[in-house]
Amino acid sequence: MNYTSICKAFNNLTVTELYQILKLRSEVFVVEQNCVFLDQDDKDYACHHLMLFDEGQELVAYARVVPAGISYAEASIGRIITSSKVRGKGAGKVLVQMAIDSARQLYGDVPLRIGAQLYAVKFYEIFGFKTEGDVYDEDGIDHIEMVLT
Repeated sequence: MNYTSICKAFNNLTVTELYQILKLRSEVFVVEQNCVFLDQDDKDYACHHLMLFDEGQELVAYARVVPAGISYAEASIGRIITSSKVRGKGAGKVLVQMAIDSARQLYGDVPLRIGAQLYAVKFYEIFGFKTEGDVYDEDGIDHIEMVLT
C-alpha cells in the first residue's frame, strides 16, 4: 500500500489534521486498549507530528517526534499508533522508520528513547532499539524503555 506522509510542528497543523490525530489516538488508546487517561498531556505543543495517510487520504498511522527534555533527556518518538484498518500490512514498520528518519532530520544523529509497550519489544528491536531498565506500569499496560543509539 502507498502512503502519503506529512510531518509538521504543532502550530502548523490544520484543524482537520489535529482532529484526525486526536480521533485516531482516542480510537486506539482509549477505545481499543481500554485505557482511560488524559491523552492531551501538553507535550504536543513542542513536538512534530508524523501522519501517514492512505490512498483515500484517511489518517491510518501516527507518531509524535519529541525533542530532548520533554519526555526524556533524549529525543523521543511517542504515541506510535496504527489504525486497525492497516495493522498487519506493514504500516507500522513504515511509520516507525519514518519517525526515526524525521527525528534524525530534526535533531541530528542523537539517541532516541521510547516507552514501548512490553508486547512490542521485538517489533522495535527490528529498528535497533535496545531495552533499558525495568518493566513499569503505565495506565495499566506494561512498558519498558528502549533506546536507539
